[in-house]
Amino acid sequence: MSARAAGTPARQAAEPQAELVTTDLAIGGMTCGACVARVEKKLARLEGVSAGVNLATGRARVVHPGSLDAAELVAAVEAAGYTAELPDDAEAGPALHEDLLPAWQLAVVAALAVPVIVLAMVPGLQFRGWQWVSVALAVPVVTWGSAEFHRRAWRGLRHATGTMDSLVSLGILASAGWSAYALLFGGAGELGMEMPFSLTAQAGEGAHVYLEAAVGVPLFVLCGRWLEGRVRDRTGSALRALAELGAKDVCVLDDGAERRIPIDRLLPGQLFVVRPGEKVATDGVVVEGGSALDLSLLTGESMPVEVGPGDRVTGATLNVGGRLLVRATEVGRDTQLARITALVVDAQTGKARSQRLADTVAGVFVPCALAIAVCVLGFWLGAGAEPAAAVTAAVAVLVVACPCALGLATPTALLAATGRGAELGVLVRGPEVLESLRRIDTVVLDKTGTLTNGRMELLEAVAAPGADLDAVFRRAGALEDHSEHPVGRAVTAAARRRCGDDLPAVHGFAAEPGTGVSGEVEGVTVRVVRPTAAGPLPGPLAAALVKAETDGRTAVVVELDGTAAALLVVGDSLRAGSYRTVHRLRGIGLTPVLATGDGPGAARAVAEHLGIAEVHSGASPERKAELVAELRAAGRSVAVVGDGVNDAVALAAADLGVALGSGTDAAIGAAGLTLVRGEIETVVDAVLLARRTLATVRANLGWAFGYNLVLIPLAAVGLLNPMLAGLAMSVSSVLVVGNSLRLRTWRPGPARSARPGAGG
Repeated sequence: MSARAAGTPARQAAEPQAELVTTDLAIGGMTCGACVARVEKKLARLEGVSAGVNLATGRARVVHPGSLDAAELVAAVEAAGYTAELPDDAEAGPALHEDLLPAWQLAVVAALAVPVIVLAMVPGLQFRGWQWVSVALAVPVVTWGSAEFHRRAWRGLRHATGTMDSLVSLGILASAGWSAYALLFGGAGELGMEMPFSLTAQAGEGAHVYLEAAVGVPLFVLCGRWLEGRVRDRTGSALRALAELGAKDVCVLDDGAERRIPIDRLLPGQLFVVRPGEKVATDGVVVEGGSALDLSLLTGESMPVEVGPGDRVTGATLNVGGRLLVRATEVGRDTQLARITALVVDAQTGKARSQRLADTVAGVFVPCALAIAVCVLGFWLGAGAEPAAAVTAAVAVLVVACPCALGLATPTALLAATGRGAELGVLVRGPEVLESLRRIDTVVLDKTGTLTNGRMELLEAVAAPGADLDAVFRRAGALEDHSEHPVGRAVTAAARRRCGDDLPAVHGFAAEPGTGVSGEVEGVTVRVVRPTAAGPLPGPLAAALVKAETDGRTAVVVELDGTAAALLVVGDSLRAGSYRTVHRLRGIGLTPVLATGDGPGAARAVAEHLGIAEVHSGASPERKAELVAELRAAGRSVAVVGDGVNDAVALAAADLGVALGSGTDAAIGAAGLTLVRGEIETVVDAVLLARRTLATVRANLGWAFGYNLVLIPLAAVGLLNPMLAGLAMSVSSVLVVGNSLRLRTWRPGPARSARPGAGG
């Protein structure tokens, strides 16, 4: 089980202050929020140490001085009465709950306990000597079946602390002890004795034993924990699935010979082969071959993506086409898959404010419950009630007060949400990000590379009267194929799409810096130049040029034998879904703001097309950060969405930074949320997921607090049988975890509308 540092297996990473490192520990033996508070308190007693413990994942994230050895952290946790281990590198995801009873042992406990409960609840089935048969069945349950409760309660007592197990153990021992007294000294052991069943603490007439509570409480608690373990384990399946995505071995190419090696022996710069049906072993660049890659397992992208020489590929994606030869660029912890896994680990190890509050409450709840139980016992005895009724009421308080649901209310919801977010291509850096998303009311959007594709494309072609546009494209594309200029590449790409790959030959190619290119194609002198270097333009071309300049686009003129034949308008096109994103942001009550370094014309054209009212053009990186500060000073909660180095300052300054997965490392590092697929529309899904998560947390906490507020008074006044108290406590925990698990099936709603042609 495990130590992770900064979300990476078995690693300790230095914090910015240099002397602090972060280590993750796997904690065993925790059952409630009181356990969490105990471990955190014990670790915090070490000099310079701060710790956050997550009950749902069984992980403790400890920030400590580098001079403090991990063994000292483990010793501190063990001194608190729990186990702590450093995890294996291969382990991923939340710790499994190995300390729970196996299913077969739970079945044995149920087989022994159910007959005892039935005999106590149905007086008509009580045969002569039934109570002694119940004793024979109950003893293994109270001892062997409940041994874990007693062991942990004793361990807590030795450390002068109380946990949920303390309450359960006391309840079991009190019920069994009173039953033994009644059987031996109270007349309940007489053959032929019949006992009425009561849902309350009142014993009614005649002798009464509480063996049904002594076996029912451990049965229901163990069932509840077993179900919790299975459900909580499912919430961590996304992280384990990420860990299992990577290839286990790789076929490398050395001196023309192929050989297969384990993936951990692959080095950066090595060539490896990816055949159809195989996973790409690691991040790299295609050297030879062409194929389509299925990215759905990693990013959720449903359509295969075509790749060829020079294209980057990501490890764990599936090759569904031809053979690829790839040069490895990143391996091990530097790959995108490893970074994604690390981000999810960070998110699932962190704690939200609501969780910290619940853990604090749970930490003081157990001592309070013990005090209430003692007061209830004293009150009923002092009021002249039968000792059996007084003991039963106190036991019911002990059992029903277990704060298990309170400790699980927040972490299970956050665990499920971060796992679901990873499946949807939304990587959350920590639980606090989900809380920030819930409060966001303004979204500042970068333009280039965020709302737009970030590369030059042909947006419009206007032919002069009488000109053949196909011929213009064929000749201009052939000429620009010899140019490395971004405008030239955009013209060539458009020509190939329109006329095919067989472009005519070019003779006498010449490039004029700052002007354009020229050459002879198919016996015609062709020039592709700036409008200022061209001759007079016909009316349609002149009008198109004015519009292009107004919109901040780049225009070039194609001349055939000295005559202007067409005007080609080149610019950065909108991403598919940009309009839907802005529309959906407004639909959920958020205000979009455009901030770009481009000029007013280009900024205004994009803003008008998308329907963004507030526009800030010509914004430097510093100006973007100032804009964020101004918006926050005006009382707005701001998220910034960007992809470039120039966005990093604003991303860090905002209440929440959102980076596109296709963006730069600087942007991703400054952001709290990363959209793996690079699709900006996913930010809307992230906001909706955060809102659903926080609603689930509130519902869980409401149930956990409400359950205790209602049932503890009922138990105290004698209106709740201990067996039913145990059932209610277990059902409460399972309901909280089950409610959180619903987030695993959450799906973002469909886009409300899409403007035709707005995808750009």
